[in-house]
Amino acid sequence: MNSFGPDLHPYANLSLRPASRVMQLERLGSLHASRLSFVRSLVRQMARQRWQISQTRFDLDAEGYGTAIYRLQTPNGRYHGVIFTRPLEDDARTDRVIANAWDATFAVVEGDVDDLLLEQMADNVPLQEAGRQHPRLLVLSRANRSLRNFASFLDALSNGRQPEAAWITQVGYLYRTTAVYGNGKFGIADYTRLRANPDFQRPFAAQMLAVYLLRHFSIEQIEHMARARGGDQAVPLATELKRYLGIGNSTGLGMAPFLITHPMLVQQWVHSRERALAFACAQTPTETERQRLIALVERARDHLAQTVTQDSDQTERNHETVAALPDIIAWLTEVPLEADLWNQLQEWSERTLPLEAQELVNTLLIELYPQVDHLEDQMGAPERLDLTPEMPLIKLKQLIDTHYHWALAEDFSTREARYWFWYSSAEKEEPRLGVRDEEPGAEKETPLAIAPRVRHTYDILCGFLEANPGSQVVDFLLNHPRHKDIVRRIQTMANTPFGEIRANLWHRDMKPMHLLRTKLSFFGASRFDPKSDRWVRITLFQGAPLVEELNAEPWDLNDFDDWSFPLEPRSGLEKEQEIAP
Repeated sequence: MNSFGPDLHPYANLSLRPASRVMQLERLGSLHASRLSFVRSLVRQMARQRWQISQTRFDLDAEGYGTAIYRLQTPNGRYHGVIFTRPLEDDARTDRVIANAWDATFAVVEGDVDDLLLEQMADNVPLQEAGRQHPRLLVLSRANRSLRNFASFLDALSNGRQPEAAWITQVGYLYRTTAVYGNGKFGIADYTRLRANPDFQRPFAAQMLAVYLLRHFSIEQIEHMARARGGDQAVPLATELKRYLGIGNSTGLGMAPFLITHPMLVQQWVHSRERALAFACAQTPTETERQRLIALVERARDHLAQTVTQDSDQTERNHETVAALPDIIAWLTEVPLEADLWNQLQEWSERTLPLEAQELVNTLLIELYPQVDHLEDQMGAPERLDLTPEMPLIKLKQLIDTHYHWALAEDFSTREARYWFWYSSAEKEEPRLGVRDEEPGAEKETPLAIAPRVRHTYDILCGFLEANPGSQVVDFLLNHPRHKDIVRRIQTMANTPFGEIRANLWHRDMKPMHLLRTKLSFFGASRFDPKSDRWVRITLFQGAPLVEELNAEPWDLNDFDDWSFPLEPRSGLEKEQEIAP
């Protein structure tokens, strides 16, 4: 049992990996999207519950500019995705947070959209944070076109040809979002509106829906533009290419603080994933499951080999992983089919493989067992840190000694250990990193690094305890009130082993990209493409079933859900092109 509710049978007695191993920043920064990722959970939910998505308005000109509205009907409610596209000069197109104009802006609205609301949205949604957003908006977002893919797709389809699949392999989308806002940002609906909503109770479910609707719109928009340009000669996009299209996302350091400021959610995300992995490793594999795992390894190998990135570090990591996968296949082929085969595989991989390959093995083991899918309902948690003022101060010291020994082990007096400082930009209040003693702004540092805060509190606590041996936490805080927040965190997180990332975020060797990768893996990101050590592009929903496939009959959910590590389409496009009208 824990503070998040009862453990679910058959997970209660499984042996999980120790948090000291799992919560290392470099390992977290090596995670891959799993079947518990938010995009996978959303698509399964839409399929199981037969969510209906229909186009109710599509007022676009020949260049694709105008307004589109999609209705989403679930068993529990009705929502609308409203998308505005406007001309944008090339020199105004930027993925940076300082942008004030985009190719597309869009929102998910709870309930119906009448003319009055649409007019209000048309005036404000394109302004994003500068607008006065309506409180019925659940999600607010914006996106820019991938100009290279847009031009290539439009030229091909309007001239009766299918675009080259290799273009999508290079850049896996027609649009990339630069922010997907929820949870009360800029006046939209607060998260409390979703907490009791069965459609969007899971973390980031509404945001993922907005991205999925944009993907659908990007396909319909490019086909509309091709018809406008090519007339009867134009052809629709082949189904395989539609499915291979995702939606890009460009994100930077703004994503990093979430993992520190929401430790209870991090606990649930990682704990659920670790329980799923422990369940998988506890199964006695069949020969069919072994062959299925080999096939998944081969697919992941090809997907990673097709992943394009200009970042030298990520390219090397991808190459290392791809190079390790033949060894995994050989191991799976040669080792006898014993009851503890998956445990053997995990232990062998941790002794033998690089981190990304180790975590890929774990991801694929989870993929074998749809039985773990109900853990997706355990991914949310109230973000509440409780203070226990009556706790004996000696017990608080013991909690730190036991659960934060990793923070106490750091020598924060060295330049390397206190190299970075975190602060917020004045213009957009976005997180930034500066070099301490070299760059200005350290006096405005935000307290994001937990390890040095714990160390500082611990040192003061020890001195106070020596002078007041029988004191309680309340006595310490009355004398040192500035330590209240970190004491509350220590007391709460001592019961949540997977909530704290065990890293010194001041350290010179700290890589902020690992923080971004951690969160994006739970979203369901693929094709991880860093543009610097603080900015990355990824793809969401690539390979996912299409809107028209959500309600197709007959279908099997396991087959429907099998779209991880998508591969470049190689066949069938010419045939579909021949029969297209």
